[in-house]
Amino acid sequence: MTLDHSTKSLSTETKSTQTRLMPWARVVSGVVAIALALGMIVLGGWYFTLGFGIIIYLGQLEYFQLVHAKGIAPAAKTTLVLSQMLLIISTVSPTLADAVFPVAGTFICFYLLFQPKLATIADISTSILGLFYGGYLPSYWVRLRSLGQSAVSNLPLDGYFPHSWTDIHAMPQGLTNTLLAFSCIWAADIGAYIVGKFFGRTRLSNISPKKTVEGAVFGVFGSVAVAVAGSWYLNWPGWPLTGVALGLLIGIASLLGDLTESMMKRDAGVKDSGQLIPGHGGILDRADSYVFTAPLVYYFVILVLPLLP
Repeated sequence: MTLDHSTKSLSTETKSTQTRLMPWARVVSGVVAIALALGMIVLGGWYFTLGFGIIIYLGQLEYFQLVHAKGIAPAAKTTLVLSQMLLIISTVSPTLADAVFPVAGTFICFYLLFQPKLATIADISTSILGLFYGGYLPSYWVRLRSLGQSAVSNLPLDGYFPHSWTDIHAMPQGLTNTLLAFSCIWAADIGAYIVGKFFGRTRLSNISPKKTVEGAVFGVFGSVAVAVAGSWYLNWPGWPLTGVALGLLIGIASLLGDLTESMMKRDAGVKDSGQLIPGHGGILDRADSYVFTAPLVYYFVILVLPLLP
């Protein structure tokens, strides 16, 4: 009885220590992740593509682990390769990526068609979703960052490093817009986490029990605040309405991306998509907010802004 009691006390004490250390691990890993993200965003070119390619590769591995947990056999390796090709093509010729996506999807279907084991609808659909969710949608970040890059490139591999950090208007459009979009997502994530943790009372959805309405609202508000400030600093036409519109798009899309990934994890019966990032879980647990926002920001910049006086 004494030994059993001591073991239980030790176990409780260990869990308590881990609980105290978890916020610090989350903060440190978050700071490191932001620093690495800023580095690849500033450099752009093939540096950005390489960094993003690694993130996408690791994220897709986690996605296919969730799929395998459901007993499904997708064309994982083929999808991984085709997704990397999408990133490369998005860097070389952004407009060509839209033509490559359906061709890549067709190739995946052909690949599954000639496997020894008869493929199922689930095998095909999860493979195509992996290509769309983990390859095609994130490729829009590469397209966004490449805007105006070639004209000001001053490093090998089409890279760029600012001569002056104060003259933001001399920087390529892709750099400033990508920094603004990422800042909006960070503001939404941090705002939602802090307010939800300390003030959240109303559950947002059964898909993710820890998310609250209060946190979600404040997260969207944080995104809007950063977008409005950024649109003013970048002298966007239609300010502040363009900032409000972009902030709402990013805030809502990042929230829906988070819930979508939570739905996949819930269906697979796991808490986190992986354990790669201390205090955060896997790559998908951190990158889910970026998936659906990428095309919205890209088309907002290249289609909406030019129409405004």
